[in-house]
Amino acid sequence: MLVETIKKKIRDIYDFPQKGIIFRDLTTAFKDKDCLHELSESLTDLYKNKGITKVVGIESRGFIMGPIMANNLGAGFVTMRKPGKLPAETWSESYEKEYGTDTIEIHKDALDENDIVVLHDDLLATGGTMIAAYNLVKRFNPQKIYVNFIVELEFLNGRNVFPADVEIDALIKY
Repeated sequence: MLVETIKKKIRDIYDFPQKGIIFRDLTTAFKDKDCLHELSESLTDLYKNKGITKVVGIESRGFIMGPIMANNLGAGFVTMRKPGKLPAETWSESYEKEYGTDTIEIHKDALDENDIVVLHDDLLATGGTMIAAYNLVKRFNPQKIYVNFIVELEFLNGRNVFPADVEIDALIKY
């Protein structure tokens, strides 16, 4: 199955969560078994020879493909969640997104300096969420951090918020 076929399965929701936003709904691709399988294979192929030890998924849509990637790569899965959702001691980072401010947290013992990490979320828009996640993961001083998305909205220039040396991959681009 080609990426273009998956792209056709993604539903556009206009004016969600607020007027003027076109929300790219991946649930329509996830529910298709062939699309889900292709996403699993394609995302895994990007990192299969890079020694990944942890995949970090960002709440909530990073929790769909993140564990699948981790399983396929023989790596652990780490959750990055909204405030108050993680039970142990956390670090947090606040950030601006297209339609407001938010905060994410990670357990202080989630990673270490020996890890090679893939940070995963479903979509790159302005980059606010993922740069906050990247900054949190950098606190652990891992060997390497890769950044991954299923979809990238290129016209929003979200890649520009990251340092130039960060490897960013997105399967589908709008």
